[in-house]
Amino acid sequence: MTSFEFVKSSYSEGQVNSDCVEVATNVAGTVAVRDSKRGDGPAIEVTDTAWAAFARTL
Repeated sequence: MTSFEFVKSSYSEGQVNSDCVEVATNVAGTVAVRDSKRGDGPAIEVTDTAWAAFARTL
């Protein structure tokens, strides 16, 4: 099983009701995204190329 190291945006820290997504980029070629409220829940995994394309559109 892949061991992702998830991080939350520093923007979310200290915010009231700071529910957001967490992102892991520590596995080569893969980006994993999960709901911060469900730390033990499922994660969506995409290629780092797909994640970069998504981020460019934001």
